[in-house]
This record gives sequence, structure tokens and C-alpha cells, in this order.
Amino acid sequence: MWTKTQPEAPGYGPASGQSSSSSSFNSTSSNVSANKFNAPATPSAPTARGLSCLGASLEIKGKISGEEDLQIDGKVEGSIALQGQRLTVGRTGQLNSEVHAREVVVYGKVQGNVRASDRVEIKRDGSVTGDITTSRISIEDGAYFKGRIEIDRAKGSSAAEEYEAVGASSSAN
Repeated sequence: MWTKTQPEAPGYGPASGQSSSSSSFNSTSSNVSANKFNAPATPSAPTARGLSCLGASLEIKGKISGEEDLQIDGKVEGSIALQGQRLTVGRTGQLNSEVHAREVVVYGKVQGNVRASDRVEIKRDGSVTGDITTSRISIEDGAYFKGRIEIDRAKGSSAAEEYEAVGASSSAN
């Protein structure tokens, strides 16, 4: 809300012809209009910088690659390669894709193989039909999964290696 005590940023506010409900950031005040900087923390609303989002009304056919975290709320058909990044499939997201990322979190629907160098999470209403290769996996109650899971121990945590070493020494006794 604009008041006389708050200086207006150039190009924003009533003087520039924009309504006070438009997105703006006033660095001299702790009040921030409704914009991406104070978005609610839900899986369908990106909150971090460096996060790209494909909206629910978008449909993409082809290859997606990049060096940013990505949230998909629309439909994607093709391959997704986000090496070293996080892919989030929102509640309305639908992928018919091969996925390669550091981390994959599924709230929506994925049909295709998923390869994550760190971890895969399938949330309560999430669905994955395809093979998963990852170091760590979490499947919540109520989630749907159909396929194979391969745990990539070469990239696994040291705890998994310690467990394997302890198991090997106990079975030798």
C-alpha cells in the first residue's frame, strides 16, 4: 500500500499509472506488496531465487535442459536434463519424460524413467510409473509407484557404506 511516508520506487505506484496492487518492492520499508518475495511456501508457488517455473497452462514437447532448479506445474513431453539441479513436479504437473537431475520431488504425475544423482521423493499424492535410479529415495504413504528402483551405491552416503561394512564384518564371525 502506498502512503506519503514511503518513498516510491521509480516507475511504480500511482504516479506512474500502475495500481498499488501491482507487484513492487520498496527497499526502505518492511512492507512488500504481493509478489514473489513473500509467496506462500507451497509446492505450487516457487519461493527461491534461481528457480524457474512452468505454469499449469503450459504444454511443452521437446528437450528441457538448464542450470537452474525447475518446478513444473504444466505438461511436458520429452527429456529433462538438469544435472546438479532440483526438479519439482507440482500437483498439477504431468511429465511423460526421461528425467535426469540431482534431486527430483514429485507431487504430480511422472511417466518415464527418473535418474537422480542425490535423491527422489514421491509425495503423498505423487505418482511415478517408470524405473528410478538414485542414491536415496522416499515414498510417502498414499503415493503411487510402478517400476524398478536401483540404488546407486557409488554415489550413496557414507552411512550406507558403513552399514555395508558392519554387515560384512558381522556375517564373517
